[in-house]
Amino acid sequence: MSKKIQKVGVLTSGGDSPGMNAAIRAVVRACAYYNVDCVGIYRGYQGMIEGDFKEMGPRDVKNIINKGGTILKSARSVDFKTKEGRKKAYHNLVTAGIDSFVVIGGDGSFTGAEIFNEEFGFPVIGIPGTIDNDIYGTSYTLGYDTALNTVIDAIDKIRDTANSHNRLFFVEVMGRDAGHIALNAGIGAGAEEILIPEEDFGLDRLVDSLKRSKGSGKTSSIVVVSEGDKIGKNVFELKDYIEENMPEYDVRVSVLGHMQRGGSPSCFDRVLASRLGVKAVETLLEGKSNYMVGLNEDKITLTPLEQAIKGQSKIDMELVKVSDIVSS
Repeated sequence: MSKKIQKVGVLTSGGDSPGMNAAIRAVVRACAYYNVDCVGIYRGYQGMIEGDFKEMGPRDVKNIINKGGTILKSARSVDFKTKEGRKKAYHNLVTAGIDSFVVIGGDGSFTGAEIFNEEFGFPVIGIPGTIDNDIYGTSYTLGYDTALNTVIDAIDKIRDTANSHNRLFFVEVMGRDAGHIALNAGIGAGAEEILIPEEDFGLDRLVDSLKRSKGSGKTSSIVVVSEGDKIGKNVFELKDYIEENMPEYDVRVSVLGHMQRGGSPSCFDRVLASRLGVKAVETLLEGKSNYMVGLNEDKITLTPLEQAIKGQSKIDMELVKVSDIVSS
């Protein structure tokens, strides 16, 4: 029989994403609801190693549901990748009376949690927080919906300039290994072409597509490029290639960068964070560990951390088809 959970730690790790604060709020208030103590662990696993803890109650998380980033801060910890670092973290947790924790982050954060669980039998639950939406076992990760809306808003503004000056814009969005942001935002913004890591269309197809657009009477175009796209070494190389092969185009590049991670979370992300945070605490109290809470068919589900880490998040090929049809 599993030991009764009495004090839950909560931390954010890896890259920040809108909705993390809402998830922290949900974890803290779920603990209070179920009469369990909660401790905020600052600066991710590095803070765990350094004992950077703070007891948290419902009033400590007021007015944060609308804020981007993470009040607990985040840091990438080299020390936690070592056995000695993890031993120190475990000692600090036990000393503070923390007997389980919820980690909000991506696959790297989950990998650390799984290893920690294996070594010390320490109960852990993961909440997927990354704008890339590239975690297996959930249809949506925290921050993805907000990032999409941020990208859409930026592309809408860029299109105003593209139309005014008859320009071709390459707009690079985040997505090193997955093209979810580029594909969905590209369709939503009416992009003429979308380049994603999962589909290597080649430079010739890109040129042909732009020539068709030009031939159909379009005087400006938007090409959304995922940062992990395989066609060129980078978006600036793509710009140079198009300028060489289509000198009639005035080509510009806009890299949206980290602005995609910031901003007030959307209603969808706030509700999702609240649902996942509550379920994470309830899962620990049920004596379960080493799971990620996620959303599938609008139901909160559990996926073993190992599957969440090793599983492949797949692009929706129907959306690729839709993109081809509506961009013509």
